[in-house]
Amino acid sequence: MSSIPISVEGFQRLEKELHNLKKDRPEIIQAIKEAREEGDLRENSGYHAARERLGLLEARISFIESRMPQFNIIDLATLGGDKAIFGATVEIEDMDTGDKKRYTLLGPDEAEPTKGSISILSPVGQALLGKEAGDEIVVNAPRGRIQYEIISIRFNGSGAPKN
Repeated sequence: MSSIPISVEGFQRLEKELHNLKKDRPEIIQAIKEAREEGDLRENSGYHAARERLGLLEARISFIESRMPQFNIIDLATLGGDKAIFGATVEIEDMDTGDKKRYTLLGPDEAEPTKGSISILSPVGQALLGKEAGDEIVVNAPRGRIQYEIISIRFNGSGAPKN
């Protein structure tokens, strides 16, 4: 994928995370230096923990920095229509159980299913793209095939669904 969609808010959150990670770097480097001064590194758990923290921090910094040029930043306030696209909030109903769910379709770097947003690259997100209210979709899930009906599609102008 050469272009990764992301909302303005999602991009700003990643920029803030990157800033904070870079701000934490000197503190971790100092912890490694102090642990190194304690002597034998083979049994120095503080040293190994700090090195691991630095490795995870550097990996996350590299990942975010590598993604930044690929982002296609989209202002959700400018979106509208009657089809499920990036930025749409879609309410669906499980046709077997009657359970209703509401998701905002976002990019993979900002989707948080526990907070009501899913990636457009997820199985449900892929099945929803381009569909309209009243359409039925089938999603292959670990528990089997799930059939949903799209109840509504709306645009909120925000990355989080509104109730």
